[in-house]
Formats: sequence, structure tokens, C-alpha cells
Amino acid sequence: MPPTSRPLRKLGFLTIGLFDEADPRRGHESTLEIIELGERLGFDSAWLRQRHLQFGISSPVAVLAAASQRTSRIELGTAVIPLGWENPLRLAEDLATVDLLSGGRLNPGVSVGPPMHYDRVREALYPDTADAEDFGYERVRRLLDLVRGKPATDFSGVEVEAARRQPQIEYSSDRVQPHSPGLGSRMWYGGGSLSSARWAGEHGMNFLTSSVVKAEGPEDAASTAPDFAEIQRSHIRAFRSRHPDGENARVSQGLVVIPTDSATPEQRARYEEYAAERTPRTASPQGPARLLFAPDLVGTSAEIAERLHAHAAFREVDEVAFALPFTFEHEDYVQILTDIATGLGPALGWRPAR
Repeated sequence: MPPTSRPLRKLGFLTIGLFDEADPRRGHESTLEIIELGERLGFDSAWLRQRHLQFGISSPVAVLAAASQRTSRIELGTAVIPLGWENPLRLAEDLATVDLLSGGRLNPGVSVGPPMHYDRVREALYPDTADAEDFGYERVRRLLDLVRGKPATDFSGVEVEAARRQPQIEYSSDRVQPHSPGLGSRMWYGGGSLSSARWAGEHGMNFLTSSVVKAEGPEDAASTAPDFAEIQRSHIRAFRSRHPDGENARVSQGLVVIPTDSATPEQRARYEEYAAERTPRTASPQGPARLLFAPDLVGTSAEIAERLHAHAAFREVDEVAFALPFTFEHEDYVQILTDIATGLGPALGWRPAR
């Protein structure tokens, strides 16, 4: 088995936090319990996806605020918040608040682009400005500036509202409050293209790369099928080539891994069926955007570790946030996380946090 070029330093996991419409509280509670379990198992980080108008977590910052009060060590991240749904100034306030409540453990991941199914939601989301909204990188830059403490207005100081019977003194700041000094260095960009990787590097962000990339370049039906790992590796290298920290710039990989060491026969069968149903989409780029999906990795910890050691992009990173499958049961997640922490992680050279 070839060694990884970078020993695995940080082990995390990612969940979508699905819930039943008839009992949404139970689903959110399950997510919080999973994060608590992750901390007990020694994971370094727990990450939440974001979903809108679906039965998954729509407000990861609020859920992480709750998680911050039920944990003490594990880092808490979003992977990712699509900024097309957000006002950067308001989001900067929320992120700083939760970061302070967590003791500096928040790792916000964001992305850009129009909201999913924008033609269906534009009137509800931006009834007066739908055609004027900018969903490009400028939205991230605004958020970064605000989180990092750059002025939001040209005024700060004392105001007196003299119109009241008892004049009221208001103290105003020209930057977002509260301000959390370390948060700016813990901002992540979730990208699957060369342009995203380069932009994130140029703006000093960290880089989240997942199980989806764009198969860019000329399309040639007669050519060899694109290799996911090689494409992802090219994104990681492009990011670091533009980042001020160079080879030390932080990158986290988010493949779907499902270890079966302690799984029951019934669980193993369901896991293998789940992966088999998703395998066809990994054979070639999908849709006009030519999205290429990584295969889900199912097997024993030793088997998965061997496949990861041979993965060109995995060999470039020392942080991971393995994605939990979307539709499994709470007990399945407990088994998978336990096997990752006790079997797969150590097989990759990782040691649990104390």
C-alpha cells in the first residue's frame, strides 16, 4: 500500500440533517446527537449541508449555535451555505455571533451561483430585485470583507435621538458587530471548478472539495473518460498555487465513505445497494455543466483506506470531512461514524483528538 504524501491530520464528517415533515424536531435533534457523538469519538470537525424548501437543514448556523452549547472541542462547519440565498451583512453578523458562542470553533463554508430552481423561487426570495442580484464571486468578497472587519458604513460614534421626550444615546460601529477576530481565517469556499479553486486561493480562503467536480476542457466522446481523482488534484494544486500560504493552504476533501466493519448483514446489504444505485452517474460527466461524481466507497476500513491511499487527490490533503449518505437511519450513522473513528481514521494515520 503506497503511503499518503500528507499524513491525515484532521478527520471530520458531513451530514445533511434530513427530517420528517411530520416531526422536524426529531430530525434536528438527531443531527445534534450525531455531532455530540462525533466529539466523543474524537472527530476534529462536524459539518452541515444546507437545503432550502426541502426536508434538510435550512438554517445550519442556527443548528450549529445549538451544537456549540452541547459540545466543547469539535470544530463546527457549514459545507456549504449557498450565498445566493443570503444577505452578506446579516450572515456576517450571524457567523460572528455563533463563532463567539462556540469559543472560536466555527468554520463557515460558502459557495456562489444562482439559487437552485431560481425561476421558481425568485419572486419569494427577491420580489423587487430578482433581475439585479449578483450571484457571482463579488458576493463572497463582500462577506469576507465584513467578517474580516472592514467598514460596512462610513459612520461610527454617538448619535442622540432628540425627538424623544428623553433623548436616547445610540453607540454605532462602522463594522459588523460582534466582531470575531479569528473567523476571517476560518472561511472556506466550496468549489468544484478550476476558476473557483483559483479565486479561493487568491482571496486567502480555505478550500472545500467534495465528491463532485466539473469535467472541464474540450469534450471528446472518443477520448478516455475523465478521471475524477486527477481533476480534483488539479483543483487542489491550482488553489495552492494562488494562495498566499502555498503548499500549507488548507484543503478538505469530502468523499462519501461507508465502512462496514461493525455493520450488520442487513446494513451491509443496504449500503451496497445504495452505492450501486448511484454508481452509473460516476461513469461519465452529467448534464450541461459536465458534473463528474466520485464513486461512494463501501467496504471494510482496510479496503477503503487502500482505495484512498491510491486516490490522487486524497494524497494531496491532510484534512477530510467524509460525507454521510443522505437517506440512512440514525443508527446507521452511529455505526458508520464509530467505524470511521475506530477503524478507518487510524488506518489513514489519524489519531482521535483528546
